[in-house]
Formats: sequence, structure tokens, C-alpha cells
Amino acid sequence: MTADSDPPPLHVSSKLEDGFFLGFVLLVSVAFALVIEPFFAAILWGVIVAIVFAPVHKAILATMPRRTNAAALLTLLLILLVVIVPAFVLGAALLQEAAYFYGKVQSGEINFARLFYDVIAALPDWLRPYVRRLGITNFYAAQEMVTRGLTSSFRTLAAQAFQIGQSAFSFFVALGVMLYLAFFLLRDGDWLARRVAAAAPLRAGQRTALIAQFVVVTRATIKGSIVVAIVQGLIGGLVFWALGIEGALLWGVLMGAFSLLPAIGTAIVWVPVSIYLFATGAVWQGVVLVVCGALVIGSVDNVLRPILVGRDTRIPDYVVLISTLGGIQLFGFNGIVIGPVIAALFIATWNIFTRMRGVDAAEGAPD
Repeated sequence: MTADSDPPPLHVSSKLEDGFFLGFVLLVSVAFALVIEPFFAAILWGVIVAIVFAPVHKAILATMPRRTNAAALLTLLLILLVVIVPAFVLGAALLQEAAYFYGKVQSGEINFARLFYDVIAALPDWLRPYVRRLGITNFYAAQEMVTRGLTSSFRTLAAQAFQIGQSAFSFFVALGVMLYLAFFLLRDGDWLARRVAAAAPLRAGQRTALIAQFVVVTRATIKGSIVVAIVQGLIGGLVFWALGIEGALLWGVLMGAFSLLPAIGTAIVWVPVSIYLFATGAVWQGVVLVVCGALVIGSVDNVLRPILVGRDTRIPDYVVLISTLGGIQLFGFNGIVIGPVIAALFIATWNIFTRMRGVDAAEGAPD
């Protein structure tokens, strides 16, 4: 047998087979991702729910250690009672109030142009020159300025909410998928985490650190953003209701949504309303709203977030703002969570990387 007819060396054949198999793994993974893409939101929130309620599930499982199915079902029932049902009740009430408010706008009972000119006319003489410099003495010019100032992220968010309302069947299917997935993630979460860790092509220390950081930052994002938003929206809505301001529920939900943006916050809602109250002669209501807005609603974030999240997992406010807006732009409503989680994972990954290189990441960091 000649040299030209000799079979290729074994290590060359093995490398070729390994390369082909790796390509096949990537191809199958991409195909699977495309298959489940329509339920991306349901899968995302199923994972989030399982992570957030994992400590509750472990506490329930401790009381019935051999009944894993029953423990997962009880946790799922608790999720329904604490999260899903209140969300539906709030959504129904919000839709009713929004329809009532929209009817008043359509009938002319609420006229934003007239309200705007009433506020301008009630401004003190010393303040009017500053308002003229800003070019907002004309309602339509002010409307255009505000429209330009708001990013397309909020339009995307509004479109997502509208699509949910228009596709009720798809929404309920996605909700069912989310709860179904959450059940198995709660029941088999530890086993699945070990399988994912074993399959990840990383060192053992890297795998452990990244999985731990993913769980921590996801839970911290939910507790530090969603919970704070709910509390701020609730307090803001109660203050509006106590002052007799119409649409208290609607304003409260808006404050809760804007509280997710640190640089903007709830002030984008209560400051214009307080200005209107002062301008229309409701002085004491305006004073109460300013005091509650600045001292109560505004301080909720500073008080609750460190308690819920802790200093170790908190990311800078400017990173939260940019990542939230970017997340909404890319992923719609889901970006409220995805954006900050990706940002937190980015920071955590680089911290792990620097620690592995023996560099003290905190050295010289600003307070």
C-alpha cells in the first residue's frame, strides 16, 4: 500500500468530527430557539417567577419534603393569588378608568389646550419671561416639545400594551405557558440548574459564579424595580385620591411606570399636576402634593431599594436608566426586566473576570 493511500491521522479525523458535531449543536440550538421564539415572553416570565418565588417554594417544600408536586402546586396557587389575580383586577379597573377619562376628553369636558392656557395665565409676572424663553407659551409648541422629548421607547411600550389587549387569546395562552413552565421550574429547578451548569463550556468556578450572579441580579431587579414601582404607584394613587384628583388610579399606574426610570421618576406626573393645582387656586392641595411627592413618594426608592436589594447588587442609576430604555426599545414591555438584568450581568461578569485575574475591582471606584 502506497503512502498516498494511507488513511488520515486519527487526531485529524477526531478534530473534524468534533468540529462537525459542534456545528450541529449550534444549528440545532438556533432551530430550537426559533421554535420557542413565539413564547419568548412567557418563558422569560416563567423563569423570573420561578427565581423570585424559589425561596417561598423551598419553605413550603420543607414542610412536605417528599411531596414535590404538591409543594410546586401550592407555590403556583400562591403566585396566582398574590400576583396574577390582583394584576387582572387592577387591569380591569384601569381600563374602566382610562375609558372614562378618554370619554371626558372626547366630549370636551377635559380640554388640554384650555388647561394649558389657564396655567400660563395664572403664572406670576416674574416667571413669564422664563416661560417665553423656553418657547412654551403656545400649547401646540409645548405639545411638540414634549413629543420630541419622549423617546420612542414609551411608544413601543404603549404599542405592546395595545397588542396584549387586542390579542386576548394569545395572551391567555402565553399566561398558561408561563404558569405551566413555572411549575416545572419550581419543582425541578435545582436539577435543571445542575444540568445547565454541567453543559456550559466553562470552568467550574466560572459556571458557579455566573449562575449565582444571574439568580441574584434577576431577583434583585424584580424586587428593586417592580416592588418599588408598585409601592410608589400605590402611594401616589392614594395621595391623588385623598386630594380629590380625578383618575387617581390612572395617575398611580403612570407614576409606578415612570418610577422604573431613575432620572425621571414619579415627578414627571406629580410635578405638572401640582403646578396646575397652584395655577388654578387649589393652593393647599398643591402644597400637600408637593410635600408628599418630594418627601414620601420620592423617598420610597431610597428607603426600600437598599432593604430589598442590598448594596452589593445595586447598579448605578444611570446604568438602570439607559439599560431600561434600551431594553424597552429592543424587547418591548419585557425589556423593563431584560435590560437591567443584562446590564447587571455585564457588570457581574466583568467583576468575576477581574477577580480571576487577581485585580481588585473595587480599588479606586467612586463612592
